[in-house]
Amino acid sequence: MNLLRIALKSARFRRTSLLLTVFTIAISVTLLLGVDKIRKESKSSLLNTVSQTDLIVGARSSPTNLLLYSVFRIGNATNNVTWETYQSIASQEEVAWTIPISLGDSHRGFRVMGTNSDYFDFYQYGERRSLVVGSGERFEDVYDTVLGADVANELGYSLGDEITISHGLVSADFAEHDDKPFTVVGILDKTGTPVDRTVHVSLAGIEAIHVDWQGGGRSSVTLNAEQALQLDLTPTSITAFLVGLENRAETFRVQRQINDFPDEPMSAILPGATLAEFWRTISTIEQVLFVISGFVLIVGLLGMLTTILSTLNERRREIAVLRSIGARASHVISLILLETLLVVTAGCVAGVGLLYALLAVARPIVTNRTGVNLAITWLDSTQLSIMGAVIVGAVFVALIPGIIAYRRSIQDGLALKV
Repeated sequence: MNLLRIALKSARFRRTSLLLTVFTIAISVTLLLGVDKIRKESKSSLLNTVSQTDLIVGARSSPTNLLLYSVFRIGNATNNVTWETYQSIASQEEVAWTIPISLGDSHRGFRVMGTNSDYFDFYQYGERRSLVVGSGERFEDVYDTVLGADVANELGYSLGDEITISHGLVSADFAEHDDKPFTVVGILDKTGTPVDRTVHVSLAGIEAIHVDWQGGGRSSVTLNAEQALQLDLTPTSITAFLVGLENRAETFRVQRQINDFPDEPMSAILPGATLAEFWRTISTIEQVLFVISGFVLIVGLLGMLTTILSTLNERRREIAVLRSIGARASHVISLILLETLLVVTAGCVAGVGLLYALLAVARPIVTNRTGVNLAITWLDSTQLSIMGAVIVGAVFVALIPGIIAYRRSIQDGLALKV
């Protein structure tokens, strides 16, 4: 208790420099915990890009490639799945629902996806969150389109606007389906998933714009939008489809059955397991964040060490007086350690408070812009370990000025003029 009183009184006379040290540590702790928070929420957001989907089915391919083009709209399928095969699997008694996906076209850099109304009924992301058409309604007619939130925001579209779709992934005048424009009838709420950057049309709409196309270009016989509606617009093939099962215990059996499908080669993957594997392949990002966190901690501790060392000259007489009245080495070192512990604890508390304040302010902005939900929760075991590492590291760093202070001679301190 005597050491605590001495430490508090000494700190009061050096409050300006110590407050700056507390502020430095608070910033370091905020950065450390903030990086860890962002890392975890980013991973959670990736793993929850699609949820409550038991299987993703496409042409025979690697699991990662199938995941990338069907969920993230990255890359292309090696082949398509015939409509007959899709209907055969969708009609099995174990299957509760399916969502067909047809890819291959684009609009001003955004991927176009053909699907049906089941997409709005059954597609979920995050914690069982369903898609919400914030403005307008779902597509009903062949030439209706529902835009993702980012598509509408970045291109400035609103309900009733007309858009044209490009054949393939690169917009070009010769590849425009400009004779069959689509009308924006709905805009989805922000999800923070690839849905936000997708133009959604019906499967019939995809078929309609391609009825007079062959080999990547228009055929000699062209059909306008009205003439295309007179044709059978049932698709002949799709890119992939999502599957929900009646009983999730049947997942592996149905997966094997699809992988061994006799009529055409296909792959069925578990989205959760494949997403986790995909995260491991890009874990370099996570490692970089850990390294950044480590450097932030080191910089914070070095800043504290510099501050303590810079105040030793100011405390030479104080320490000399303590030694002259019988203070042992343990007393002097304990005094330095106790002051350091008080400063670091105050910095950690201030850092946590600053973190929660920033989360409260930034959460709605980050969620709106990226869809990543920065949940405001109590510190978890990892974050508490980070706090413990900061305190333990500070105690070890404080041993250096403590030993230096004790080794100063009594005469050196008493000889100083006031």
